[in-house]
Amino acid sequence: MSQTCQTPQGRLSDLETSIDTIIDVFHQYSRREGDKDTLTKGELKLLIEKQLVNYLKHVKNQVSVDQIFKDLDINKDHQLSFGEVMLLIIKVTIATHEHLHFCEDQQQQHHHHHHQHNH
Repeated sequence: MSQTCQTPQGRLSDLETSIDTIIDVFHQYSRREGDKDTLTKGELKLLIEKQLVNYLKHVKNQVSVDQIFKDLDINKDHQLSFGEVMLLIIKVTIATHEHLHFCEDQQQQHHHHHHQHNH
């Protein structure tokens, strides 16, 4: 089966839309300097500052952009491919998911205390 390059038929699901957004955002930054399909350290810094400012906080060990870049640059070519940047997005997404559960647990504990006061 050959892949066709037509636009998808039918509406994209929420998840498919999210995937599209991730790819779009990557390209908004990867096109700025150097290779148009990889991120330089400068492009990564911009992407983080503009696109991950709220959720990167949820990742346990806060490290510098330099360190993030070094960790993601698996093949050490001083640029980040889409796959390498996805590792950061996965990490942030998992940390955010854990944070949401943590907040839910906090709220539930809070509610339990309220019930005790009512009785």
